[in-house]
Amino acid sequence: MEYTPWSLLSDAGLIAVLLVVGALARAHLRIVQRLMLPASVLAGFLGLLLGPNALDLLPFSDQLETYSAVLIVVVFACLAMTDGAGIRNFGSATGAFSLYSIGMYVIQVGLGVLFALLVLGPVWGTPAGFGVLLFGGWAGGFGSAAAIGTTFQDSGWQEASSLGFTSATVGTLVGIVGGVIINNWGARRGHCRRVGRFADLPEELRSGLLKDPAERAPTGTATTSPASIEPFALQVCVVSAVAAAAYGLSEWVTGLFPSITVPVFALAFVVGLLVRTLVGRTPAWGYVDSTTLKSLSGGATDVLIVCGIASIVPNVVGDYWLPLLLLFALGLAICLVLFLVVAPATFRQDWFEKAVFTWGWATGAVATGIALLRMTDPKLESRTLEEFGLAYLPLAPIETASVTFAPVIVTAGAAWALGAGWTVAGLIALSLPTLLGRRTRKSAQDPPGAQERRAAVPTTSAAETSTTEGK
Repeated sequence: MEYTPWSLLSDAGLIAVLLVVGALARAHLRIVQRLMLPASVLAGFLGLLLGPNALDLLPFSDQLETYSAVLIVVVFACLAMTDGAGIRNFGSATGAFSLYSIGMYVIQVGLGVLFALLVLGPVWGTPAGFGVLLFGGWAGGFGSAAAIGTTFQDSGWQEASSLGFTSATVGTLVGIVGGVIINNWGARRGHCRRVGRFADLPEELRSGLLKDPAERAPTGTATTSPASIEPFALQVCVVSAVAAAAYGLSEWVTGLFPSITVPVFALAFVVGLLVRTLVGRTPAWGYVDSTTLKSLSGGATDVLIVCGIASIVPNVVGDYWLPLLLLFALGLAICLVLFLVVAPATFRQDWFEKAVFTWGWATGAVATGIALLRMTDPKLESRTLEEFGLAYLPLAPIETASVTFAPVIVTAGAAWALGAGWTVAGLIALSLPTLLGRRTRKSAQDPPGAQERRAAVPTTSAAETSTTEGK
């Protein structure tokens, strides 16, 4: 069926119905409340079940996955221009987040390839590039799986695309189901400072409804008169302009360097920061309402979660089911170690929120990470997404290089170099924040007997100090 603007309207209507059904389920079903499932996640699962990839009862177009990619750009364009965003607000925390993200991504590449070379290939005869499917489907998501699969197909491995999409599908499901379990575990253990135990949750967090009119806050402030332009429309125009500029920059870079693809959502965050920096000190910035932008970002997040989950294509490749199962078990083990061991040692503040978000990202998509983050941090007070917008920038070239060159390196016969090199790089990236943090804490503490030794040393006068420094 040809895609037209009416197809967009039809998709929007179906998504709206699913979101309303999800909101009703959250409001009235106790089991849904206990799982703390947002309406968007429920709507996504309903869309997957009733959509063309399962029962085929809802006539969605084939653009659901594209909607997710576009809406992520909108989310990060809004984040860059809301209160709290800005490079000056981030320091060592963002550096730790960057190193953790780089290590998470790179370690999947290295260990996946080594596992395939050492175990899967010798025992089951899988191709040399089989291990690349782990990061291609999990940390990379459906887009990377498609790109890697195409490259391997061009070199003669015809099953690569189907296996890649299988990896992405399983990774997404592991991310969502595992993330829900982790969030509930964190709530019981007290790691979720903003949610807590189910029995202690306020009614609005359980049901998702604000029944008391006094608790209903406005979603924005009018900065223009409707006689000229509707206030909400002005905010939409600002966000749309930033998002479109980011897309244009991405296309321009790709035109200059066809082998390089820059993520549009990362560019949207950068463009938004530039706009805020240039216009923020002028009177014009006073007409941009941060509260409305946050509402826009939240709405776009809800819709992209529905689209991302509903667009899952469950391809099952029977000939490789056991090697795939073992590869996915490795991926799950990596993500669990990162979450339970590395994250608490890496992040000084809000470690659980950042680890939950990265869990969703490491298993399939940024959209999954956002959905899980909204469960444990409904108001996004931890600023995890803002930090991620900047922390992702050093990872962007690494991710692009991995997706672009990993299949080429394997095809050229250098799979061992790829596996060993990326494994070492990942371990270094993951260990650096912890080692630097320990050194900082150690230097801030007095060693045993330091005070006594200082008391025994004669005090140097200011004049003597000046003379000594002059030498």
